[in-house]
Order: sequence, then structure tokens, then C-alpha cells
Amino acid sequence: MAFKIPYGRQNIQQDDINAVVETLQADFLTQGPKVKEFEGKFANYVGAKYALSVNNATSGLHLSVLAMGLKENERVITTPITFAASANCIRFAKAEVWFADIDPNTYLLSIDSVRKLIESKPKGFFKGIIPVDFAGLPINLEEFRELANKHDLWIIEDACHAPGGYFTDSNNKKQYCGNGNSADIGVFSFHPVKHIACGEGGMLTTNSEEIYKKLSLLRTHGITKENMEENHGGWFYEMQELGFNYRLTDFQAALGITQLAKNNAGVVRRNEISNIYKKAFSGKIKFQRLPQGTYNAHHLFVIEVDNRKELYDFLRSHNIFAQIHYIPVHKLPYYKNIGYKDADLSNAEDYYSKCISLPMFPSLTNEEQQFVIDKVLEFIH
Repeated sequence: MAFKIPYGRQNIQQDDINAVVETLQADFLTQGPKVKEFEGKFANYVGAKYALSVNNATSGLHLSVLAMGLKENERVITTPITFAASANCIRFAKAEVWFADIDPNTYLLSIDSVRKLIESKPKGFFKGIIPVDFAGLPINLEEFRELANKHDLWIIEDACHAPGGYFTDSNNKKQYCGNGNSADIGVFSFHPVKHIACGEGGMLTTNSEEIYKKLSLLRTHGITKENMEENHGGWFYEMQELGFNYRLTDFQAALGITQLAKNNAGVVRRNEISNIYKKAFSGKIKFQRLPQGTYNAHHLFVIEVDNRKELYDFLRSHNIFAQIHYIPVHKLPYYKNIGYKDADLSNAEDYYSKCISLPMFPSLTNEEQQFVIDKVLEFIH
């Protein structure tokens, strides 16, 4: 049987199509009821008080740093093993990105590296931390919150890979990604290869009414009509600050609602796929470690091999389109030109030299997965 297997794929079914068509035939294509419905259901899903949809997660990250008050030349710490947007949002505010290293086994931002970086500078030197739930593995934000509180830092959780994932806190309670209990804001992505596909789109979650209102204002040009109609008229509004047009459409929200309803089943299937990979590769190939009490939402399944480029090419020759996640952000030309020569990011750089992401999506069949496994094992032997 001939396969053509990408590393990720959206899963659009007839109920998704029906929901979009129904909304296209309704009165509102944007700023209508589906957006509010999606936001409410998403907040309930992750366990946060508030959720605000945006046109993509990059916009969401941008709004988040602005809502936290980030200003020019202030400094924020993030991981180099992430998509560039996790760092770019800091630069959008003309602030400085500082990278800390990753844990070599979980591939997550290392709290020890972050602590060492913070403690090497005077108090107030940094303003915030943007940890990433890389590959779908939730980072222990309880530990980061304790560190952040000690140094008066805010936390924005980049949860773009991890809707449905959780870690277990010190009270043995499940803390779902984006629930707002440890981070000030959570950010999610609805890009097609993510868990919930809206074409493009994103969601911000928070438990702070003040932050929610700030995000809402910035999302729509800085314009508000709140409590104004009585004294003026239905047409009246105020632009209270310089904001943006980062709204999600109603037909994207309609798709998001049906996709969200299937995410739990999708994450279960992703974990089934992960367990099959782990069983096949155990003792032969290194893969991401799962800390005790953590539930990986598995956007990706990453392995490490010494001859990564050769494996990448070998898999492509068999129509298996693996991917690399990610080129370390500090190695990208833009960031190299800024200069990160003094940063000790050896774990991140070693990881990048070996990492490759294998196909991971709910509609991956057992036969397709076995073909991938067979080809990987054939190559390493």
C-alpha cells in the first residue's frame, strides 16, 4: 500500500462543514453570536474565568504582552525551542528577548536555567516569563509561579500545542493548560495542524477581569461602546487607546466549536499513537520524557537521532514527511543579528542537532503508523 503521510493534518468532518455553512447562511459573518459561544465553551473547557478569541495566536501573544504592560527596552525570558512568535511578541513591544535553556529530557524551558538567569541580575531586571507547553507537554507552572512571585514577574503561558493537557500540582490537583491558576494569560492556536483547526485563529484565557477587559479593548482598535448609548446614541463609541483589529470571524468560531467538542477524543487518540511509538522505540531511540502526573496533549511526537538529516531525507523518500521543531530562535538571522553569543543554550542546541517530529494526528491509521515505525527502525539499524 502506498502512503503519503504528513507530520500533522487537520481533521475536518461533516459536522464541521455543516456548522460553517449554517453560519455563512446566517446574519453575522463576524462580531456575531458564534464568537461569544466559542469563547464561553473554550473558557469552560480549560477551566478559566475568561476567554477571548483572536485572529491567530501570534496576535494573541502580542496583545498579551501589551496587556501585561510590557514597554520598550524591558526584558522577558522565554525558550529558544519554540516557534518564533513566542519571542517575536516581545520584540513587537520593542522589548528585549532573553533566552534560558531547556531541560534535555522534557524539552521544556528549564526552571533551573531561568532561576540562574534571574538571580544573575538585579531585582527588577526582568518583567516576565513566557514558558511554552512544547509538543503538547504541559510545563509545571506552579513552580514557575513561585519563582515569578519571588521576583515580581508576570507569566504568559504559550499553550498553543497543548489544549487538553495538564500537570499535577503539589496538592495532587490537575492543572489544565490555560486555566489561569498559575499564569496571568494563556495563549492557544487554531492553525490547521493544531488540535482545534479554524484555518487561522487563537484564544486567550485569563482569570483576571482587569486583564480580560484590557485584552478586549486592545483586540478591537482600542474602541469601546460600553455604557455610552444612554448619554449619546447607538452610534457612539470612544477609542480610548491605540489598539488593533485582531478579531476572529463567526464562521471560524463555528468551526472552532465543533472542533473543540472533539478535542478530548482527539487527545486520547494522540496518546494512543504516542504509546505505540514509545513501545516500538523504547531502549532504541530517545524521545520526550513524560513527568509523573502530567498528561501530554501531543501536538508532536519528537525523537532524537544522531544522523537526523539522513533520517529526514530517508523518510521523505518513502513519502513520510517528518518535520523539525524547531530551529532555535536565537539561531535565526534576525536574532543572531541582535546577538546572543553569551547565552548558554547548549541543551537547546544539542536538541536541535538531533530532533525530528514524526507523524502525529488523530486520523493517522495504525497501518500508516506502523509503516513510519518500520522505516525509522530500518534506518537506525
